[in-house]
Amino acid sequence: MRRLIAAVLLLLLAGGPALADLRQAVNALGQAKLADMEQAIKTVAAEPGEASQKALDALGDGSLYVRKADRQVFIAVPAGDGLALTDPVTGEAAGVAPKSDLSKIKINNALRRLLKAAAGGSELASADPAKRLSAAQAVLKSRDAAALPALEEALGKETDATVKSALELARAAAILSSDRPDDAKLAAISTLAATGSRDVLPILATAGQGEGVVADSARRAASGIEATLAYWNVAQNVWYGISLGSVLLLAAIGLAITFGVMGVINMAHGEMVMLGAYTTFVVQELIRARAPGLFDASLLIALPLAFLVAALMGMLIERTVIRPLYGRPLETLLATWGVSLILQQGVRMIFGPTNREVGNPSWASGAFELGQLSITYNRLWLVLFSLAVFFALYLLLNKTVFGLHVRAVTQNRRMASAIGIRTPWIGALTFAVGSGIAGIAGVGLSQIDNVSPDLGQGYSIDSFMVVVFGGVGSLWGTLVASMTLGIVNKLLEPFAGAVLGKILVLVFIILFIQKRPRGLFALKGRFVET
Repeated sequence: MRRLIAAVLLLLLAGGPALADLRQAVNALGQAKLADMEQAIKTVAAEPGEASQKALDALGDGSLYVRKADRQVFIAVPAGDGLALTDPVTGEAAGVAPKSDLSKIKINNALRRLLKAAAGGSELASADPAKRLSAAQAVLKSRDAAALPALEEALGKETDATVKSALELARAAAILSSDRPDDAKLAAISTLAATGSRDVLPILATAGQGEGVVADSARRAASGIEATLAYWNVAQNVWYGISLGSVLLLAAIGLAITFGVMGVINMAHGEMVMLGAYTTFVVQELIRARAPGLFDASLLIALPLAFLVAALMGMLIERTVIRPLYGRPLETLLATWGVSLILQQGVRMIFGPTNREVGNPSWASGAFELGQLSITYNRLWLVLFSLAVFFALYLLLNKTVFGLHVRAVTQNRRMASAIGIRTPWIGALTFAVGSGIAGIAGVGLSQIDNVSPDLGQGYSIDSFMVVVFGGVGSLWGTLVASMTLGIVNKLLEPFAGAVLGKILVLVFIILFIQKRPRGLFALKGRFVET
C-alpha cells in the first residue's frame, strides 16, 4: 500500500502519463471490484488536470455514483426526491435521476488513505503557495511516510521560503514514521527540535517511545523544547498581565484624579465607561447604515464623542448630586451608587439588556507571532492607547494652568481657594475630565469585552483597588499599580486559578495598605497629610 501511495504521489507531481480517455478511467471506478479499486484510483490520479481530482474528491466524500443502466459514473447530490447529476469529466449538469437508478461507489479506509495522499500530492504540486503550504501542514500532522517521495520532489522545486520550511518539517515528521536509517531519523529530530514549537512535541513524543538512540534523542529534544516553552509561557502570561494592566489603567486613571482632587467615592465611575462603550456602538451602527467605507475610522470618530458624552454626564452628576454632599463621603457613596443603578436601567430601556456587537476595524483584527508569543492587534493597540491617554493626562496636569490649579486643590483645597482659585469649578471640570477619560476607556474596552449595561460593574472595584494601591491622586502610582496588579494576577492564574488569584491579590493589597496607608506614591501637602 505504501509503495502504491508513493507511486500515485510521484505520478501526480510529474503530471502522469496522458490517458486517451479520462472518461473511461473514471467509469472504471464504477465497474471495478473493491480489490481492483486501487488500480482504478491510480489510473484516474495519473491523469493531470482538475477533472480527475474532482472525481477522486467526490469518491472520497461519497458523492460519486454509477448509473445502473449504462454503468456511467456521475457526481450526484440530493435534489428533492432524486439526485442531481454532474458529469465528472466536463463538469456539465446531466439532469436529475431517481435514487433507485444509481448506486453509490463504496470504498474502505485503506482507499480513503490512498485518496487523501493523492489529494495531498496534487496540492503539493499546485501553483498556489497557500495550497502547497496547507498540503505540507497536512502531511506534518499525518506523519505519512508514504508522502516522502512527493515531499522530496516538491522540496527540490520549492522557491517560497515559508512553504519550503513547512515542507522540511513535514519531511522530518514523515522520516520518523518511515523505515529509513537511524542517521536520517536523528537529522529529522534535529530539524524538528530547531523549531522550538509545541506543534512538534507530539511527533517527538511518538518517536521517543521505546529504546534506542533515536528514542533517546527524541526524548532529549522534547525535554529541551518543553523547558524553552516554559519560559515562553511565563513571557506570554506577562504579556497578558500587561494587557490586563492597560485595561485597569484605562478604567482607573479618571478615577485617580477625581478621587484625589475631590475625595469623592464615585460608584458611578464604571457607568461612565459603559456610556463610552455604548457611544462606540451607536457610532458604528450609524456608520454601517450610512457610510460603511468609514468603518475602519469608527473608533477614531467615537473617541471624542465618547469623551464628550461621559464628560457632560459627569459634570451633570457633580453639579446636581455630589456638590451638595461635599464632606460627607458615605452619603456620596450611596448617592453615586444610586446614580449607577439609574444609568444601568436607562441603558437597558434604550438598548435592551442583551450584549451589543462592537466590531474590530481591520487594523485591530488578527494576531502575529513573536517567537512563541501570540499577540493580538486589538490588545496591542489597547496597551498603546492606554499609555497615550496616560501621558496626555500627565501633560495636562503638569504643563497647563488647569493642571496647576488641579494640583493646588489636591494638595490644599482651602489654601487654593484663599489665593483665588475657583475650587468649585476646578472640582466640576476635574470630575468632567475624569468621567470623559472613563468614556474613552469604554471605547477601548469595547474591543475586548461585551458591551452590556453591566460592563462598568466589572471595573469599578478593580479601579478603586488600583487607585488605593498606587496612591490617591497619583498618576504614576496608578500606572505602576495597574501594571503590577495585572501581571501578578496573570502569573497567579495558572497556579491558583482566576478567582483565588484575585482573592490573593486583594489580601495582599489589604496587608499593604495596613503598612502604607497612602499607597505606593503618596502625595505631599498639608491638606492630604491631615
